[in-house]
Amino acid sequence: MLGRYIKPRFNLKSRFLLSLTLTLPALAMAGEVTLTGEGSVRYEPDSARLQFTASAEHALPQKATEQVAALMEQWREGITDYRDRLNDYSDATVNLYTRTLPAPERHEERQKQAVASQTISFSINDLSLLNPLLREAQAVGLDYHLGPHQFFHSDETGMEQEALARAIADAKARCRFVASQLDQTCGDVVTININGGHRPVPMMAEAKSMSDTVSSVGEREIRASVSATFELD
Repeated sequence: MLGRYIKPRFNLKSRFLLSLTLTLPALAMAGEVTLTGEGSVRYEPDSARLQFTASAEHALPQKATEQVAALMEQWREGITDYRDRLNDYSDATVNLYTRTLPAPERHEERQKQAVASQTISFSINDLSLLNPLLREAQAVGLDYHLGPHQFFHSDETGMEQEALARAIADAKARCRFVASQLDQTCGDVVTININGGHRPVPMMAEAKSMSDTVSSVGEREIRASVSATFELD
C-alpha cells in the first residue's frame, strides 16, 4: 500500500514569523559614516612664569653668603612697586656648596671656592611687567633664561575646550555634507574619539641675562581633532 502524500500547512502566524526572520538582517545593516573634524584657536600669551638666581663665589662661605644676601636686598628694593602684582612669589631657596678650582701649576695645591646662590620664582598675569622686571634683574646681576615654554595664557583650559568644540562642529558639518550627497540625513553619534590638543612652539626672541628684553612674545595655536562615527538615516 502506497503511503499518502500529506501537504504541509502553514497558518498565518507561521508565515508572518518566516517573513520577519528574512527581513531582520536588512534592518540590522544601518548606514554609518566615520570621519574626522579639526578645530583650532589662536592667541597671544598674557602670563609668564619667571625664575631668577642670585649667585656669588668666595674663598670663605660666609662671604659668599653675604654677597648673595646683598644682591637679594637690591632686588627686593628694586621691585617694591611691583611686589604685590607678583603671584606665588618665593625667594627662600638658598644653596651653598664648595667647588675645587683647577691648580695653576701641577705642583700647586688646588684651591676651594664657596658658591652661594638664591633662587627667586614667581608668575605674572600682566606682561607689561615683564621688561621692567628683566631690567631690574639685569641691574642687580641676576642670572635667568627666558624661553617660549615660560609663557602661557591665563585661560588655556577654556581655549582648549573652544578648539575641541570647533573640531566637533567640523565633524558634524562634514557628516551633514556626506549625508546630503547620499540623499540621507546625518543621525546620532555612534562613537567619538578625541585626539587631544597641540601647542606649536611660538616664534619669539629668547631673552638671556644681562642683555636682552622681550620685544614680542608671539602668537600660539591650540589644535584639537576628533574622529566620529555617525548613523545615516
